[in-house]
Amino acid sequence: MDIYLVGGAVRDGLLGLPVYDRDWVVVGSSVDEMLAQDFQQVGKNFPVFLHSKTKEEYALARTERKKGVGYHGFEVFADASVTLEKDLIRRDLTINAIAEDDKGNLIDPYGGIADIENKILCHVSPAFAEDPLRVLRVARFAARFYELGFRVSHETLTLMKKMVASGELDSLIVERVWQEVAKALKTDKPSIFFEVLRQVGAVEVLFPDLHKLIDVEQPVIYHPEGDVWIHSMMVLDAVTELSDDLAVRFSALVHDLGKGLTPKKLYPRHYGHEKAGVPLVVGFCNKYRLPNDIKKLAKKTTEFHGIIHQGLTEKGKPYLKAKTYLKVISACLGLKNDGFFDDVLVVCEADIKGRLGFEDKPYPQRKFWQKLAIIARNVDNKKILATGVNGVEIGKKIKKLRHKKIKFFLRKLKNE
Repeated sequence: MDIYLVGGAVRDGLLGLPVYDRDWVVVGSSVDEMLAQDFQQVGKNFPVFLHSKTKEEYALARTERKKGVGYHGFEVFADASVTLEKDLIRRDLTINAIAEDDKGNLIDPYGGIADIENKILCHVSPAFAEDPLRVLRVARFAARFYELGFRVSHETLTLMKKMVASGELDSLIVERVWQEVAKALKTDKPSIFFEVLRQVGAVEVLFPDLHKLIDVEQPVIYHPEGDVWIHSMMVLDAVTELSDDLAVRFSALVHDLGKGLTPKKLYPRHYGHEKAGVPLVVGFCNKYRLPNDIKKLAKKTTEFHGIIHQGLTEKGKPYLKAKTYLKVISACLGLKNDGFFDDVLVVCEADIKGRLGFEDKPYPQRKFWQKLAIIARNVDNKKILATGVNGVEIGKKIKKLRHKKIKFFLRKLKNE
């Protein structure tokens, strides 16, 4: 058998990037031979094996033939007659269709090295169109390698548009879509993922509530960057400078979905968009079966980002009433010292910085709300219990004391 290093490990090595995972393709072998050499087979549909020591994946060279719709609609053929070139041609992009032998020689039958040099993301063959998930994968690679100067080729964009128009994306498994979205959100320029998908018509199909933000007007004084779509993409990129947490980044993406519901006659104002957006966020999360922790943060940031921005005036003075501050802190779980409220505030800061000319604008509200949350949490429950109160009166007493502490702090801040 001949064994070759393939895929991302070869690509990233040529790009000078760290290589974390290595995948191998085995030519001229069989399932029985692999098992005889102590490889462990994983999965029933694909001839993929784990090395007994390194646990790296080794796959028999294979071909695939489309026989149905969607990601699973393939018939796989693998035996000793399948050549390396036939295996590589079934891959998505030319930059992912380069192999390396045990002597370090590169095998590049489809021009992947030239595309790396020219910073081009281009499909290997027309068979690209057989797997609708590749539309999202290409968009993700565009986001991941954007800072290196990579762009999707015109030919590949055209093919992706045809794939979207064919309705193939409707067959995608929601978990697989979310996996690609999650990986894209982890890149340094996640907006590019959604911009590429918008360009080929996939945003409208997969994320209709995001698509509705296109051409939705906003007050120019607060949003000189343009419509809500542009703002949302800028917020998404801004949050990457503040947090690498997936829940935080997703919350930044969807925080303004409610603006897509505003009647045009009310433009450019969007009164009540925060609360209106919560059901849309819940619908998005439920559709793609997102983890509950992500859904919870996205809901809270969507509902409360507007009032959190009102925490301080331009002159740095408190704007709201003490009971309102306490209500927001409580609703956003700020009475628990678990970091959740801090994540809400990070999204709020990104919301301000994701505007043209506001990128470096300070956001004192974040520290201000953090300080208020600390004050509200700093209540001695034992002292309250020692007064002899019980039942529901305990909670009322604690709430009253928290309100008193916040009110005292606000009065002091106003007088400074």
